Amino acid sequence: MRDISKEEIILENDRVLLRPLLPEDAAHLLSFSMDEAAIWTYSLLSPAGGKEQLDHYIEVTYKSRLEGKEYPFIIFDKKYNEYAGSTRFYDINYPYTTTQFGYTWYGSKFQRTGLNRNCKKLILEFAFENWGVERVEFRADSNNQPSIHAMKNIGCTVEGILRSNMPTRDPEVRRDSIVLSILKHEWTNTVKRRLSAKIY
Repeated sequence: MRDISKEEIILENDRVLLRPLLPEDAAHLLSFSMDEAAIWTYSLLSPAGGKEQLDHYIEVTYKSRLEGKEYPFIIFDKKYNEYAGSTRFYDINYPYTTTQFGYTWYGSKFQRTGLNRNCKKLILEFAFENWGVERVEFRADSNNQPSIHAMKNIGCTVEGILRSNMPTRDPEVRRDSIVLSILKHEWTNTVKRRLSAKIY
């Protein structure tokens, strides 16, 4: 599992292109930050509402990329010829060949259009077949049913609930996090084929 922090990773198929998220990409995502507050309902980070907060949101993950902790992507939907959102690898653990994947969001126009499955297929192919990852973990707020459904739909296995493991933006409320994962042999033997059959 090599260090990808300095690589320019571009993942692409007929529907979508993922490329490294850069600070200047704030201009492509600003409308989502300004006009679609629902995107940030379950965000553990400060909501990216407005230009200043969006700039900070991107700068934090870009810095983490340079430190080898994360690798963020911006998502371009070829069907609509527009930027659609963002996603990232995070908690990258090189000695144990594992990573988490998440912080995924799309503008409302791009949700439930098949875009997410295309993105996940590209991401998982890269992780398991090129990068050398053995396990990809996914987490979500246990109340975030749309996200949980999407993860199960691509082939993730539910591992359990981490109770009260993360703070929220409300200082009096902590969240329970659901943990799901895909292992390399699961990807090779079943998940890739089943996910590919759902691509449109």
